[in-house]
Amino acid sequence: MENLVLLHAFPFDSRMFDSVRTDLSAAATMLTPDLRGFGSGPPLGDATPDLALLADDVVDAMDAAGMDRAVLGGVSMGGYVALALLRRHPERVKGLVLVDTRSGPDDAAAVERRLGVAARADGGDVASGPDAIAPLVAAGSSDDIRATLAAIADSVPAATIAWAQRAMAGRPDSTAVLAAASVPVLIVVGEQDAVTPLAAAHEMAAAARDAELVELPEAGHLTPAEDPEGFAVVVLDWLSRRF
Repeated sequence: MENLVLLHAFPFDSRMFDSVRTDLSAAATMLTPDLRGFGSGPPLGDATPDLALLADDVVDAMDAAGMDRAVLGGVSMGGYVALALLRRHPERVKGLVLVDTRSGPDDAAAVERRLGVAARADGGDVASGPDAIAPLVAAGSSDDIRATLAAIADSVPAATIAWAQRAMAGRPDSTAVLAAASVPVLIVVGEQDAVTPLAAAHEMAAAARDAELVELPEAGHLTPAEDPEGFAVVVLDWLSRRF
């Protein structure tokens, strides 16, 4: 079986993959580490916010699991970390699954928004509850999905919110890294993703050498949680054909 590493979105932890674990584990050896500061992930310490640190943490987790190479996937922020890992450790990446994410950097307005959120989080002011999840999921998402995701997000410390926002704001453009990669790439995007919309997914597909793009209908920015069955089918089909 192939090794499959999946990296969670912000502001969640690896529990966002709970609904797809059983299906994906039937065809792959899965690793879903909590990123630094989230869940059981390594502590933030006094490190300067930088997604490269999260990428190195993932390599450490792969080493601990005995994974030399893996198909590497990430949702939203997890996709940014996956691309950072590809930049720093390309020899560890056998394939890429980029989900509801983008390869380009934030524009000036997005950087300003992130730094504003980080500054408020420094003072303990963070969004919480279902209202915090509303911009991320499709309008038709069930109350159960919203409540589950809100509970995970509410467990994330304010210091982690601030650190991760600053790290994402400072990330470089990874489009050239994606374009240079010789591995197969699967791009998955929710049809109703308002955060990293269809255009961003198509830009990645155009940049990559060997990419397949799948749009999941009636899903938003968190497709593995919103449409776990559809997400698992897409990933399993791609894995069976490409590896």
